[in-house]
Amino acid sequence: MKELLYVVRPEQQTPEGIDRLLADHREVRFVSLMGVDLGGNATDEKIPVERVQGNWGPFLKYGVQTDGSSVVLHGIATLNNARVDLVPDTGVNWSVDYNRYHLVDGAPVGTLRIPATLVHNNRTVDSRSVLKKAVDCVQSELLEFFQQHPDVLDNMGINQPIKEIIITAATELEFWVQTPRDKADVEKLATSQTLKEQYWKRTQGTVRTALEETLLILEAFGLEPEMGHKEVGGVTGELDSNGRFSHVMEQLEVDWRYSTALQAADNEYVVRDIITDVFRSHGLEITFNAKPFPNVAGNGKHTHMGLAGRLADGSVVNLFSPKQGEDQFMSSVGLAALMGLLKNYYAVNPFVTASIDGFNRLQPGYEAPVCTVTSLGLDAETPSRNRSVLVGLVRDPANPLATRFELRAPNPLSNSWLVMAASCLAMLDGIVAVGNQDSDSLVAALSKEPGQADDYLEKERAYRSEEDVFEHYDQAQREKMFGPPPATVWENLQALNPGSDKTSFLFRQNVFNQELIDSYRQAVLERWHTELINRVLPSNLDLVRLCQQADARHNHLNQQLWDRIDVLRQKLARDNTSHTSLFTRICNALDKGDYQQASDLQLAMDSDMAELRTLYSHYRRNFI
Repeated sequence: MKELLYVVRPEQQTPEGIDRLLADHREVRFVSLMGVDLGGNATDEKIPVERVQGNWGPFLKYGVQTDGSSVVLHGIATLNNARVDLVPDTGVNWSVDYNRYHLVDGAPVGTLRIPATLVHNNRTVDSRSVLKKAVDCVQSELLEFFQQHPDVLDNMGINQPIKEIIITAATELEFWVQTPRDKADVEKLATSQTLKEQYWKRTQGTVRTALEETLLILEAFGLEPEMGHKEVGGVTGELDSNGRFSHVMEQLEVDWRYSTALQAADNEYVVRDIITDVFRSHGLEITFNAKPFPNVAGNGKHTHMGLAGRLADGSVVNLFSPKQGEDQFMSSVGLAALMGLLKNYYAVNPFVTASIDGFNRLQPGYEAPVCTVTSLGLDAETPSRNRSVLVGLVRDPANPLATRFELRAPNPLSNSWLVMAASCLAMLDGIVAVGNQDSDSLVAALSKEPGQADDYLEKERAYRSEEDVFEHYDQAQREKMFGPPPATVWENLQALNPGSDKTSFLFRQNVFNQELIDSYRQAVLERWHTELINRVLPSNLDLVRLCQQADARHNHLNQQLWDRIDVLRQKLARDNTSHTSLFTRICNALDKGDYQQASDLQLAMDSDMAELRTLYSHYRRNFI
């Protein structure tokens, strides 16, 4: 069979070039424009190739129209002003999405998916456009910064002008895979995790086949996969009577090569679809949810970001790397960028964690970051891999191009376009403010104690720790040093309130504007409200109802346990003339629009539900 078409690169995206490619690849039968709304959802429609062939010029210029009121553009595309244009982006790779279940003439039917811009009232209103504008902003302002401060480049050993700024990025994608309809045995999963029985172990059966097939397909797409492996979560599958593995439940990770920021975010979306299709074709379900199971490690999406410069002679240098790779942690530019990200993370965080599921993952003890803190390493010769911090420094003194940041908070469903856009603007804020200072003074500022004044960072905060912040400090100490982290979606959204003095960096060159931020806030708030009412409360009610009293047989301990369990059950779910349950109070608060009260009650409910699970597990284990 003739080799399939996988990627159409920018230099091939002329009307004549596209027609030639599709004439040679009749397996590509449809075209689809992939616009990404503010919720991170991508559009997908099927346009027969015949409708576009010979007419690529107008199609590339004008795209197609759609009803924007049906996607996440709250307050922008309204019912009476719903037209949104999807305009193809000819500056990034296009990919072909193949339907492995639909074969024609022995080949799978393909859809050419073209990343697109969403335009409403002649303004871009989509996540991809926000990231594109953020990249342009960083490029223009940093070029100006280096012109104003040529000594910064001199101190980095760069003796040529920088002609282009390049933002590099990559994401690590974790996901859980399981056989359909299998129920999670949380105690077995937690035990396996504690004993580290799965991490980086050999995959078996259909999981191994699907993982290998995924990596080969990523290679065909030119994504250069670096590895796929088991993560910390999971239990060993069982062989059935036919010699096949059943009761599969394990966590995997797939990594691939870095790219430019916009291409990296687009690539991640392609990878998610490939993983989903491949594993499902082998009878396995996957989930990218941040916290599929309680008391077990959740899925992360560590996001790596770096900054490079293309010089006049065409060579590329890493702007985060110091002149002496073994004597310094980073260049002044890198240290200032890190300071900007940490100082401004309060307003970056709402784009990183925007769901109940996302906050369920951010719990102490599961290698998920809670505190806004970084680690540089014990010294410049000892690179850090402190997994308890929010932002890690990844560096190899022998490879200057490898120096970058690892933002550890995102989960697989975080909107990577907006996460990278906000992070880039935060880093730019730090570079412009203090990037012209010497590296030693910036390391000292990053390492300051709470209460020590600094010209840029907040006085009452600490920003660096080389300790395991969960083991070395208790909760009160962590909050005093690094600030109290938001615990609910509502608390997190307060950072984006209109008029906040901590969001100004987002508005540089109108990358974000108030209309976009208001639309995003409204969408996240609506999702939080809807998930609480229609998912979390019904699920919690099911668990409360499952907690039933067994025959105590005069066992006083079991009777005491049941009494405590029943108090929680009544408190959570039973209304009477003198008492309104937590579940009902949450519903009432949401109905009244009292979101602060709903947020406080959600935290109380989460605490009581965790106690209920623990008590009932102890109660059931005590029966023989």
